[in-house]
Amino acid sequence: MSDDGVRTAARTTSSIDLSKRDLTLDLARVFCVLLVVIIHLLMVGVGFGPDGQVAVSRPLEQQWWFAPVTWAGQIMPLFFVVGGFASITAWRSLERRGGNGADYVRSRVLRLAQPAFPLFIFYAAVIGGARIIGIDPQLVDLAVVGAASPLWFLAAYTLCQALVPVMVVWHRRSPRATLVVLLAGAVAVDAIRYSTGIDAVGLANLFFVWLLVQQIGFWYADGWFAERRWWTLVTIAAVAYASLWPLTAWGPYADDMLTNLNPPTVPLVALAVAQACILRLLRPALAALMNTHAARAFVFVIGSRLMTIYLWHLPVILVLSGLALLVPFASPPPASTAWWLTRPVMFVLVMAAVFGLSFLVGRWEAPREVGPTPPSGVVAIATVLAFIPPFLVMEFFMGLPIAIIGSVLLGVSILMLGRWGAGRRPDWRRAGFSS
Repeated sequence: MSDDGVRTAARTTSSIDLSKRDLTLDLARVFCVLLVVIIHLLMVGVGFGPDGQVAVSRPLEQQWWFAPVTWAGQIMPLFFVVGGFASITAWRSLERRGGNGADYVRSRVLRLAQPAFPLFIFYAAVIGGARIIGIDPQLVDLAVVGAASPLWFLAAYTLCQALVPVMVVWHRRSPRATLVVLLAGAVAVDAIRYSTGIDAVGLANLFFVWLLVQQIGFWYADGWFAERRWWTLVTIAAVAYASLWPLTAWGPYADDMLTNLNPPTVPLVALAVAQACILRLLRPALAALMNTHAARAFVFVIGSRLMTIYLWHLPVILVLSGLALLVPFASPPPASTAWWLTRPVMFVLVMAAVFGLSFLVGRWEAPREVGPTPPSGVVAIATVLAFIPPFLVMEFFMGLPIAIIGSVLLGVSILMLGRWGAGRRPDWRRAGFSS
């Protein structure tokens, strides 16, 4: 980004009231998404197989050190912790402005459904077009399944956001009991899943595990981690990480935390606790960094495009990797020394491409709310419609039928939530509720 761009973004951020906002959480959210992009750049290898045909491989997972590195590199629990902090903060702000649960869910689900809508249309067009022109269906399926894999996040996060009004009430009434009940549910689900061998049982932990991690974010917002001494946080983090060893060595869990992601399992809770502690320990340094205009500008530029970056980076990686095959010497064999050395350059190219793409699809990130909030029943139906497409992708992988169904359901959900009745918006929405 140019110096003028940095100064413009810095002026934009400085014009926003940041006095009550923890900017270190915004930085953490940006870090999580950028780390996901880097990991996927290392996981996706596109090259020519021994038969001369295009082949897609996973170089990162072939490394002996991959599993232990995932204990630090699996940062999706941290994203849900930060999301919990943002959720309860936004809910409290909304309550002060006179909003209710339907208002909250409407806004939050739109923030997830709208960016996903053009992506599902894109997949429907790409898969359908590839079939028409006769591209190898197996190659298309392999590419699309990999590119659409991050959509699991939309299913999990939509569920968590839809239940924030309920979970905040539980947190207020009995915060400790809520954690205990959710943890007990997560353990019970895993016990049934691994004892019966029925992996589908683990889907119940979309509820127990991710809601539990979100609740940790509530505790973070309440200041529980801030009230702990540094050595207490270090001890808690060390114990949480140490618990992964018996869970993976003696328990049923894989030592690869990526495998433990879908369906989510109890080790992710341990990671969430450790990562929340580390985030708090790093807060003084992160706060000092976020006091600089350059850091605020960077976080604002990336943060305002987070959903676009997350949803579109894998398709962009595959497209750029495919184009590199057409340029002599531009595509070293995956996992070769030369391939690893090209990853930083590829990261810059991917981010530049996604940044350019954001001017086309990024407009879908801001909720388009016209008129009063629909009745609670309508909001609930629209939320279910928004949840179904990413859940289908998570369970059955992306394909032409799911891409078409997803486009339709998301479109209907957006229409139901975005436009309802007529008249002026409520004062709290005009006041700029966007935490």
